[in-house]
Amino acid sequence: MHTWHWHNWQGLPYLTSSLLQDWHHGFFTQQFWPRSPHDLTKALHSEASAYRLQQVHGNIVLTPQEIEQQLGSEDSLVLGDGLISEHPLQAVWVASADCTPVLIGDVKTRQVAALHAGWRGTAAKIVPQAIARLQNQGSQLDDLRIAMGPAIAGEVYQVALEVAAEVGASITHHAEEQQIIAALHELPNSPLFADPEPGKVKLDVRRVNVLQLESLGISAEQIAIAPYCTYQTPEYFFSYRREQQKKIQWSGIVR
Repeated sequence: MHTWHWHNWQGLPYLTSSLLQDWHHGFFTQQFWPRSPHDLTKALHSEASAYRLQQVHGNIVLTPQEIEQQLGSEDSLVLGDGLISEHPLQAVWVASADCTPVLIGDVKTRQVAALHAGWRGTAAKIVPQAIARLQNQGSQLDDLRIAMGPAIAGEVYQVALEVAAEVGASITHHAEEQQIIAALHELPNSPLFADPEPGKVKLDVRRVNVLQLESLGISAEQIAIAPYCTYQTPEYFFSYRREQQKKIQWSGIVR
């Protein structure tokens, strides 16, 4: 079983996963708000450079070199929801409030990735997309270690049936909304929970990401899921669903 550990930096709490113990990494709490990834990288490694994106709930995965090629002015941010390192001492970061922050490390090549997987990014298969890029850069599936940080839990994440179907289409072979929903309900350890409101269902987005990974041939032992729900843990995490405020927490990993 993978374990999760609390750490302190300057008296403030952040979380790590035993699965990623080979890398400096952290899922930082709301207590660090509004510090930037540039500041937070110092908590992980004094010499690493920080990279982040303007997140747009899509499936674009970039490298630091691609960011630098796209940057017009110093202040602007490049659009995307995933980052993959190319060189040592690159720290890659993603922001989240209820969406899933995903950190990946490769035990052989040492490269790392940070991904922002909300329902839209999950429907667009951002995690498989990133893994395909890692494979293009020499990764073998067996060497990947994937940690999903604090995010809104399935039992409290109410969505419309069409949202559940759009996400579910990424892991079923059906095209019709009703068929997709029925297929999801039939899965062992289903990512769907019944909801009393008509036309609604509760959706476990992290579970859908796990099913996407398993369909690629990645084993459950290579995946760790943080035992925290952003919505139900107000003392540590911002939740957009709970507060309707655009505040975020950062998650990062250093190659």
